[in-house]
Order: sequence, then C-alpha cells, then structure tokens
Amino acid sequence: MKRTAKIVLSVMLVAAMALSVFGCKKATADGNSADTKKGEGVMTYAEYSAAALDTEVTVETYIQAKQGWWENNGVGNATFYTQDADGAYFLYNMPCTSEEYDKLDIGTKIKVTGYKSEWSGEVEIVDATFVIEDGHYVAKPLDITDKLASADLINYQNMYVSFKGMTVEAAADGSAFLYSWDGSGSQGDDLYFNVSLNGQTYTFTVESYLTGSDTAVYKTVEGLKVGDTVDMDGFLYWYEGANPHITNVIVK
Repeated sequence: MKRTAKIVLSVMLVAAMALSVFGCKKATADGNSADTKKGEGVMTYAEYSAAALDTEVTVETYIQAKQGWWENNGVGNATFYTQDADGAYFLYNMPCTSEEYDKLDIGTKIKVTGYKSEWSGEVEIVDATFVIEDGHYVAKPLDITDKLASADLINYQNMYVSFKGMTVEAAADGSAFLYSWDGSGSQGDDLYFNVSLNGQTYTFTVESYLTGSDTAVYKTVEGLKVGDTVDMDGFLYWYEGANPHITNVIVK
C-alpha cells in the first residue's frame, strides 16, 4: 500500500472513531450539547410532533423547570417543563412521590411514557410514567424575539426562550401589571403584564405555581413601570395563543 493511501486510511479511521465517540451528542443553537441517541422504542422529537393526539408516546428528555408537588386523591403529582436537543415536552400532572420529585433536579434525564394531549392549544403529555436515566442537560434560553409575530412561533412551544428589548405597556387600568388575568387577584396569584415590540403588544405571565411571590422574577414584575424596557427569559407556554411563563426579567 502506498504511503498516501495509508495516510488517507488513517484519517478515515480517526474520523470514524470521532463519530463513534461524539455521534450521540448534538450541538444546539444555544451552544449546549445533549444526547441524541435514543433508547429502544423512544421517539425522536420529530416523531413525537407527528404523532396524533391521544396516542401513546415515549420520549427521553431533561427536566428544565418544575411546578410544586401536591397530592390529588392520595396520588402525588407535579408538572414539568422538559427539553432535549430538538424540542420541548410539557409533562402535565405527572404522578410522582415527593421523594421522586426531590430527585428530579434541573437537568435530570428521564424516559417518559404517556399520552399526547392538547388543551387550549397547549400540547402536553398526560397520564405519564417515568424512569430516571443517566445524562444531564440544562438548556440556555434561545432568543426568539424575532419570531413573536411569526406563524413559526408555535414551533418553539414549551422551550426555554428569551425576548429582548421589549417595552412594558399599561394594562386596562393603567398599571404595569395585574394580579390574575383580570386584576381580581392579590399578591401570590399569577401576574399578567403587557409588553410590546414593533407596534404589537403581547401578554406575558409570571405563573405563581412555577415562580411564586418569594422569587426574584415575581418581585421584579411587581416593581415594573409602564415604559420600562425589559429583557426576559421563560418557557413558551400556549393558551389559545402564545402565553409565555416568564422566569427572569431584567429592566434595562
């Protein structure tokens, strides 16, 4: 064999070895990497998206945020925002014990089997069971500010995202935010506030089950003034249209 052929073969072997080592990782738009090699019977995000409603689905995903644990008829459950390298999965009222809930730290990898469902536009997995797997991934917020007025926005549903340079607009009563959607609530309830970009106004929410009145984001929104410019991070929840659940606000 000629020397040049040996060199080419060596390069090919090195490349193949590199692919075998790194082929189970995928670089994401935010610079992170996450496992993309799926276990037996596990759907890719594309397969999950294509699955019909009310059918059984199995996915591998990573905990990104969790709402409080509670019992319903003696069964513990909680709601989770989760994400992998390709998309996000909202796990609604997933049964788990308080001990299991405590183990599901941010970044924990789980295998979930449940039923794909939809409520007022929000696509979620319900009646789920899960097992904890080896792996860890924490997503960085993906800037989708330029997608707000686009039909493409729904493709980012439930992902951890960011919005930049938006302006706080007045609610119906002239205030910068409301307790509950109609202003009928009090401290501790969800916060609703309006922000605008390029002449269009959007309503964002601080979900009290996710980030309660003792959190920095809740207190920051309570201190907003009409006209403030803000950058925000949160999860792109959907309720009859985009209804982002904001987890971080920076007043510029």
